Amino acid sequence: MAIVLPFKGYRPKRELASSLASRPYDVLSSDEARIEVKDNPNSFLHIVKPEVDLPEDVDHYSEQVYNKGRENLQKWISQGILFQDSERYYYIYAQTMWGKTQYGLVGCASVQDYLNNVIKKHELTREVKEIDRKNHIRITNFNAEPVFFTYPDNTKINAIVSEVVQVTAEYDFTLDDGVRHQLWVIKDSKKNREIEKVFREEIPCTYVADGHHRTAAAAHVGEERKLANKNHSGKEEYNYFLAVHFPASQLTIIDYNRVIKDLNGLGKSKFIEKLLEKFDIEEKGKQEYKPSRAHEFSMYIDGNWYGLTAKENTYKDNDPIGCLDVTILSELVLAPILDITDLRKSERIDFVGGIRGLGELKRRVDSGEMAAAFALYPVSMDQLIKIADTGNIMPPKTTWFEPKLRSGIVIHSLE
Repeated sequence: MAIVLPFKGYRPKRELASSLASRPYDVLSSDEARIEVKDNPNSFLHIVKPEVDLPEDVDHYSEQVYNKGRENLQKWISQGILFQDSERYYYIYAQTMWGKTQYGLVGCASVQDYLNNVIKKHELTREVKEIDRKNHIRITNFNAEPVFFTYPDNTKINAIVSEVVQVTAEYDFTLDDGVRHQLWVIKDSKKNREIEKVFREEIPCTYVADGHHRTAAAAHVGEERKLANKNHSGKEEYNYFLAVHFPASQLTIIDYNRVIKDLNGLGKSKFIEKLLEKFDIEEKGKQEYKPSRAHEFSMYIDGNWYGLTAKENTYKDNDPIGCLDVTILSELVLAPILDITDLRKSERIDFVGGIRGLGELKRRVDSGEMAAAFALYPVSMDQLIKIADTGNIMPPKTTWFEPKLRSGIVIHSLE
């Protein structure tokens, strides 16, 4: 069963919460981050992308960068910009986007649960990104950004959350992207004990929805500290890391699309001729066309949209990986026709989150940067959970969750 504990969070003064909350470190480049912090000295990017406060030619993975993050964080604590709660609490973090609200329970997940696969994963991690986040945690001594987890819906936890959110939130702000963020602090000790008990007795596992690199980094730093501590008891803060846990039914996965730089020496007509061997194709004209069901794709090429439906017997509906549309596209188009076999390394393919809309796919093709674009039907939460439960790994760039968690609203110290 899962261990999720309350903790003494560090969080901003109420009047600073909206300016301090930042986008995650990995959704914007260092140049974009520099622009974002230019007129905002309180942005949490000063902590999670501290190269913004150093010369532009600095190595982003140098110890100097992580030391700057630690320096900024300690300064903010000493100045009272961030303060620590006096007791161990759970927090509720709500996000409202497109008229829908999801309520996440903020608590500390267990390093041991990660190592024992009680926390289930569905993606591989890249070593360079994992090392980067390990170094950030080691040197700052904080889990500065939460990871995005999900868990099977539970009526007892839902009832507690529903009751808590009836009162005015501690933080309540809407940012430029239109997403509303709210945070409640659960100070009722009885409710906190009940939440911990439900996880220990009724929640068999949790799932990494988004943030596999941060999860792996946090768990491995915790394990390092355990091995280095001769007096390790299992109760130390480094045994736990920061996560926001959302009921599976509340989450939305949106499409994660592909743009292709060239047609592997084929002309448009020959390319479509090869596609017809595996797909039923319907020309849709100039108007943007979005897939409406699994195994249907839309393609934009040479100023026109096409609907592509994979023919029966070209995919494996009984295989949790084989039935994914990202797999179907790779096995029927990218590898055999375009000779794109390694999605992690190929420079001939790029990935566009559905939050940018089909217009971004059109723009990149019309500009001449790309030769074609493919829009996919999004993966379902049921598919994600089935893949994690069976120990399988999703292909790269399969899931895109929105809204993204904002960083800095509450953080966790390893001491």
